[in-house]
Amino acid sequence: MATATPPRLDFRSDTRTLPDARMRAAMAEAAVGDDVYGDDPTVALLEETVAGLLGTEAALLMPTGTMANLVAPLAAAGPLGSPPPRVIAGADTHMAFLEADGLRRFGGVELVAVPQRPDGLPDPDALTALLAAGTEGRPTVVCLENTSMMRSGNALDAAATRAVADLAHRYGAHFHLDGARLANAAVALGVPPAELAGPADSVSFSVSKGLGGPVGGLLCGTREYLAHARESRTWLGGSLHQAGIVAAPALVALGRLPELAADHEKAAALADGLASVPGAEVMRPPRPTNMVMARLAGLAADDCATRLAEHGVRVLPLPNGHVRFVAHRSHDMISVHAAVRAVAAVAATLPARPGRQPNEPSPAGEGSVTSMEEA
Repeated sequence: MATATPPRLDFRSDTRTLPDARMRAAMAEAAVGDDVYGDDPTVALLEETVAGLLGTEAALLMPTGTMANLVAPLAAAGPLGSPPPRVIAGADTHMAFLEADGLRRFGGVELVAVPQRPDGLPDPDALTALLAAGTEGRPTVVCLENTSMMRSGNALDAAATRAVADLAHRYGAHFHLDGARLANAAVALGVPPAELAGPADSVSFSVSKGLGGPVGGLLCGTREYLAHARESRTWLGGSLHQAGIVAAPALVALGRLPELAADHEKAAALADGLASVPGAEVMRPPRPTNMVMARLAGLAADDCATRLAEHGVRVLPLPNGHVRFVAHRSHDMISVHAAVRAVAAVAATLPARPGRQPNEPSPAGEGSVTSMEEA
């Protein structure tokens, strides 16, 4: 039987948290109905709460954030049977490099990847050119990810989001916000989540990432839009029956939203610690949240992850050559120090870089810290 890495040393994702006693009690005591018939009271309360949090008319519980991002463009196209849309998303977003095959296979959706700026925003000239080219009889959905995962979890503010939304709307496109970690962005920026969600026509919002819920996400928008979304959810097999047992721990998770600030502090301490390791390069986003991306000079990401696992620390290797650490509620400063020690131990086994002694710190501007502009 496989054994799981203890959550306190598992930095692969903030989905690695486990439901605590309060969440388990909420699941056991949840009032339930049948969400397929729309009469599960705990689901209704969760949807109402999240809609209020994001400032939308309504919300719809989804089994996963990935399904929410699949349903989002289908619902934007209209009722079932409408021509599938063209989706434009940043080339390094979760939707583009991890969800594109599902969008195409299960929704007939064409995803067009657009280059991104160092902060995670789509390149405005490239986006404008794609929008101006238009499509023949097919709607367009422009997607933005906040926080920007491959930009080390950079948080995008409302002004940046509004600029992309305005451009999309200028060409008649639907604007979808992939807000899987929107709660982290809001806490990092010190603003209500509704301020960041305001420019969007639809928003996907996860309760199973930083917030620590065991399952689920929500798709938010107008009631008319979500009526189409409910059709697509049913078509894709995403309808749930006594879903109150899933909604109950999600409500507990929402009450812990301010606690995300502690995760950001742990991530900042981790970034500082890793930057002190000779040969380590740390990506520094303009507005950091709970992610840290780092690499060791001369070591591939897969090899780095394997070697760190030998020291009991799990990280996620990425195609950009970095490994990803995500701080979450199961971590503490002991976890952070253990991760730094593991990276230092791996770095100590690597050949010294030319012109530098094995234990010599990296000079300013070289090696230890890589800014977003340099990444």
